Amino acid sequence: MPAWDDGRVNITRLVTSEDVPALAELLRVNREFLAPWDPIRSEDYFTANGQHAVIEADLQQHEQGSKLPHVILDDAGRVIGRITLNGIVRGPFQSCSMGYWVSASHNGRGFATRAVHGIVRVAFEELGLHRVQAETLLHNVRSQRVLERNGFMQFGMAPEYLNIAGRWQDHAMYQVVKPSPATG
Repeated sequence: MPAWDDGRVNITRLVTSEDVPALAELLRVNREFLAPWDPIRSEDYFTANGQHAVIEADLQQHEQGSKLPHVILDDAGRVIGRITLNGIVRGPFQSCSMGYWVSASHNGRGFATRAVHGIVRVAFEELGLHRVQAETLLHNVRSQRVLERNGFMQFGMAPEYLNIAGRWQDHAMYQVVKPSPATG
């Protein structure tokens, strides 16, 4: 389990409407790279208008407290991907689901690992959540390693969980639970 208070710099921030051009361009350039891991998207999704609508909807859900939509930044502060806490549920559950992607040009360089670390820290320390869940396609070993490096444990498999790349696909289910305070 990583130490959530290790002082690493967070490389994510709340998405804004100013991110629309960068995200539209990233999605256009990475369309084929992301296609095996994403639902089938409309052509509009890959445009500035489409991303404006996505971000506006995400920010409305954020205002309602059910979503935390962030962008992932490289070391120069440029947008290189997205990471989002979805379906935030309060009450006795205090849980959410997390999704993320990083551009092909930044893949395999530790950005996803750092972004997951940072957003989990926000989930636990700022939002007061107890649990963060993430799902990966069974063959998405790289994403599974990102989760495992951040203390996530696989707790099951969901048959035909999401419609990805045009078909219902099985997903490995991962979670991390907020560490209990040390007693003593």
